[in-house]
Amino acid sequence: MRADLHLHSYHSGYANHLAFLRARDCYSEPEAVYAVAKARGMDLVTFTDHDRIDGCLELLDRHPDARDFFISEEIECHFPDANLKVHVGAYDISERIHGEVRRLVDNVVDVAEYLRSEGVFYALNHPFFLFHGELPLHEYLRRIQELFPAVEVRNGTMLEAQNGLAQEIVNRSIATGGRVVTGIGGSDSHTLSGIGTTYTEAPGSTREEFLQSLRSGRGCAGGRHGSVWRESREIYGVVGQYWRELLGAGRRDLSWGRRAVGLAFSIVSMPFEWSPLVVAALHKRSERARMDRYEREWRDLREVSVDPTTACEEPGIAASAATEAIR
Repeated sequence: MRADLHLHSYHSGYANHLAFLRARDCYSEPEAVYAVAKARGMDLVTFTDHDRIDGCLELLDRHPDARDFFISEEIECHFPDANLKVHVGAYDISERIHGEVRRLVDNVVDVAEYLRSEGVFYALNHPFFLFHGELPLHEYLRRIQELFPAVEVRNGTMLEAQNGLAQEIVNRSIATGGRVVTGIGGSDSHTLSGIGTTYTEAPGSTREEFLQSLRSGRGCAGGRHGSVWRESREIYGVVGQYWRELLGAGRRDLSWGRRAVGLAFSIVSMPFEWSPLVVAALHKRSERARMDRYEREWRDLREVSVDPTTACEEPGIAASAATEAIR
């Protein structure tokens, strides 16, 4: 079965930059996200909105018998001793679990322990997106191996270099007996255009069997990596949807006053509307430089060499490669 395990909907909250504009992080309606995911070959569908499950509940309210859909979310947590944020994908959760997790987000260790106690499958998303050296690399990797059963090894907005290093981390954990047993993939799409272009595959004929396969290390990530063009397309897509809301299309959550402020700002800043392409190019250049540095440090730290390209050929092959490497 196949599922895009990193998807956003209208309920992902507001963008952090230019907060006074009240622009949303994503404008995709839950019903549309579901329909596009199914049209692109996803056997199962879920939303991982930022710290919210409202989009999932909205879809289930309209389709209460949807057996191919389950509730998930992307939880922003903190390492309390390192000033470091991480995003944790939690899958097939309930409203009760969501509510309990909200009390624990100041400490990612508490979140991981709670999800584990509830039997929830969870993963560390884009492990090098928020990490900027707040901890020594070897300490950060040690904590990943202790806390997480899975790592997102293919994120549709991250460069191949970042995804490749994440895959090596998974292989390393398998080789050395860490907690991480599998890698997952998701598009991290904030617009409809990227849905289903990056995904996770695992054996099963039901969502329960699919998730159990992931728990037992039989998952495989596939699809596209990120690029300057992908990131800029996402930004332009969200900006375009914001313009639609200002003009009265779609949901009308903004007051007339907010819309007037947004329109005025957008008109004044019109000469800079091309800037997302520049922003994406600079962002990816910075990501590439950081990944070059982390890769050098990783090579210095690595004691066991496992070929990251073998991990997704078939279920269990990563464990076999790791065992051979140790021998």
